[in-house]
Amino acid sequence: MCGLSQFKKKIDENGDEDKDGPPTKVMWYLPIIPRFKRLFSIKEYAKNLKWHFDGRKCDNFLRHLVDSLQWKKIDETFPNFGAEPRNLRFGLATDGMNLYGNLSSKHSSWSVLLMIYNLSPLLCMKRKYMMLSMMISGPRQPGNDIDVYLKSLFDDLRLLWEEGIDAYNSYCQEAFYLRAMLFCTINDFLAYGNLSGYNVKDHFTFPICEENTSYI
Repeated sequence: MCGLSQFKKKIDENGDEDKDGPPTKVMWYLPIIPRFKRLFSIKEYAKNLKWHFDGRKCDNFLRHLVDSLQWKKIDETFPNFGAEPRNLRFGLATDGMNLYGNLSSKHSSWSVLLMIYNLSPLLCMKRKYMMLSMMISGPRQPGNDIDVYLKSLFDDLRLLWEEGIDAYNSYCQEAFYLRAMLFCTINDFLAYGNLSGYNVKDHFTFPICEENTSYI
């Protein structure tokens, strides 16, 4: 889109540019839509994905995100979405890490994980239900340009929210129209700045107080 080469230019022995240089950046994207369909195609998983609707204890205590004001506000604002308990709501977590420890301080890998909140608290943070959707690898962190790498994921999220996809529920043994939404993000303050595009390192650092942020 920017008109630049996707590959690093190297000079060969004859002084010419090598057209087959290494890629400038490497990213792995694992599509989420086929995996959502796969979850509902397994009877046990399809049953667990409705736990927030027919399996939880309702006693006016905050036991799950479904009891939160945010969940209820979404149901009020988007009644068509909230009326279908099989529609998915999940959190997105991302942060950078050095896979090689102290062996290489010049390498950074950013993982993007999705946690499905339709599940019970016992299951939603289990490894088999946490989805690795993206891995961004390179000598430097993506920084504020992370939105460029997230485009593939955002395209799928937009499709799941605006249009939905055909899916089959093996527990109810019926086809239905599946939609999903990004309920929240989980990250530290620096990663929050990259995801939201907000400046977290200078004036007006705190996004709530802004100009009233205390210097202490």
